[in-house]
Amino acid sequence: MQQQLHHNETPRLSPGQACCRLLRAIVRPAATEAQIDRFAQQIVDWDELLSVSKAHRVLPLLFARLLQAGVELPVEAQKRIEREYRRNVFHCMANAAELIAILESFSRHAIPAMPHKGVVLAASVYGDANARAAGDLDLLVYAQDLKRATELLLDRGYDLDTRVHADFSPVDPECFEYLFIRMRDGMVVELRTRLELFGTRSDRALGMHWVWPRRQSASLAGAAVPDIDPETTLLMLSMHGSKHAWTRLAWIVDVAQLLAAHPNLDWKAIEREARRTGLWRTLALGVLLAHSVADAPVPQQVLRRFASVGTVRSLAEYIDANLLDPAVRKPPGRMPYAMRLLGFRDRLRLVLSLSLFKPDSRDHAFVELPRSLSVLYYLVRPLRLLLDRSAR
Repeated sequence: MQQQLHHNETPRLSPGQACCRLLRAIVRPAATEAQIDRFAQQIVDWDELLSVSKAHRVLPLLFARLLQAGVELPVEAQKRIEREYRRNVFHCMANAAELIAILESFSRHAIPAMPHKGVVLAASVYGDANARAAGDLDLLVYAQDLKRATELLLDRGYDLDTRVHADFSPVDPECFEYLFIRMRDGMVVELRTRLELFGTRSDRALGMHWVWPRRQSASLAGAAVPDIDPETTLLMLSMHGSKHAWTRLAWIVDVAQLLAAHPNLDWKAIEREARRTGLWRTLALGVLLAHSVADAPVPQQVLRRFASVGTVRSLAEYIDANLLDPAVRKPPGRMPYAMRLLGFRDRLRLVLSLSLFKPDSRDHAFVELPRSLSVLYYLVRPLRLLLDRSAR
């Protein structure tokens, strides 16, 4: 008898060999329908497969590849995966509608905003706004527009997540991301003024000044929305995946999909910009993983340059080998993972600024302390860093 499937179940054990084989196959375009069918027939624990695919946010891709291969699933597994897929499609459609409405609202008030990741990435890179697992709405705005953008979100029924932002200050230079939640439908918007890697305060302005001048347009649910150009998107996806230690398979698939969708990327310009922004090693890691895990097409000379850096190559090999093991977190080593991906300039800035030891919103969320005891967060932070190794 098929064992009971549990919604929102989180995998606790390493996925079995059959589960790993199937999930690794579905992210490879070259995997044949016969291979996928054969691997699917070897699955014993469908609970595990569906839970792991949700945790790695590749369930929509799993559904599509199984359907394409004509795989016959156990009845309960078939119902569950179809139900999860339909739920994701509904969520993606709701996200698209809300994003378009927010962008129109911002535009009426002369607030430029750049969506990143999410349904716009799915529409422009995957060719289908429903092809990725739905999540939050992520928007970049200029710092000077943050206060007005916040007011507009509040007018739409959102509340600032006070668990993370106890004291909202749109002029605080240390705070660059704000989380908004609309309780009536669970919609979540993350508003940012800049992007940063590992919390390093960069002087390179990786925000609207970086993405807006080179913006393109994407079609989302029949509406034209701003989209980041492919070269910059590749850097952003590599930054995001590296920041979270590539602990989700979907982040590697995103990079691979972009590389497949844009075979004529200007690699010289990309590498030049990666060096200027301090993202060269994160770019190299993302591209190496996309190539090794998901067969992403990459020019051989580019692969050789990236693989020639021993630190990056060893990180890629470790992450690839342990990708589907939930017990494995950041790669081990004498030098912290973050330091190995930063260039000398950013390593020095991180150490000198002591930002590595300065409490942030994640430390406040880890444990709630009264304002009178806020100085204790300097003790909480090292404890959290030791315990929270997932980087999710």
